Amino acid sequence: MKILIVAATRPEIAPLYEHYNLPQKDFLQTTEFDVLITGVGMTATAFALGQRLSSKYNLVLNLGIAGSFDRTLPLGTVLNISSDELAELGAEDKNGFIGIEALGFGKSRFSAHHHLLNDQLTALKKVSGITVNCVHGNESSIADVVKRLNPVTESMEGAAVFYCCEQTGTPCLQVRSISNYVEPRNKEGWKIGLAVKNLNDWAIRFLTNT
Repeated sequence: MKILIVAATRPEIAPLYEHYNLPQKDFLQTTEFDVLITGVGMTATAFALGQRLSSKYNLVLNLGIAGSFDRTLPLGTVLNISSDELAELGAEDKNGFIGIEALGFGKSRFSAHHHLLNDQLTALKKVSGITVNCVHGNESSIADVVKRLNPVTESMEGAAVFYCCEQTGTPCLQVRSISNYVEPRNKEGWKIGLAVKNLNDWAIRFLTNT
C-alpha cells in the first residue's frame, strides 16, 4: 500500500524523518511512503495536495499537532480525527452565524474514509475537529464555537486534507496529538515536544505494521 504522509510543518514529523533517515525536503519519495510538507493553513495545504495527489496513493495520512477544547484529554493524547469542519465557512448574521450549507453554497464538514483495521488505528479515540484560519484565543469566541459545533480539536489544515481526498476519491486518515488546550493564548501551558514525540511514536508503529 502506497501512503502519502501529509504534514503542515517539518518539525511536527521531525522524529519520523530521523527514524527513517530521510533527507530534509518538503516532498520526498520512498518505496513504502511519500512525504509532503504543505505549509501552514488550509490554502497552502489544498494547493500542495493539488500538485501531488494522484491515483497512485492508496491512503493519505495527515499528521500534526492540535489544540483541544476537551480538558479531560491529557496533553500529548493521540487522536483519530474522524470528521473535520471548516468552521468559518459561511456568513455572519448580526450576532449569529449561517453555515455554508444553510446558505446553499456547498458543505463544510468532511470525514475520513478508509477500510483500515490496523490495531494502531483502532486503539485511538475517534473525535471531531474544526479547521480554522485563526486559532481561537478569546473566551467569547471559544464559547461561541463550542456552542455551535462542539468540536474536540482545532487545527489549520485537517478539513482541507479531507476535502481534497473526497474530491479525488482517495482514502484518508487524520491523526493528531494534543499540544495545548484551546484558551486565551498561554504558551507556558503548551506541551509541543510531548505531542510531537507521541504523534511520531504512533506514526512509526503504524507504518511498521501497515
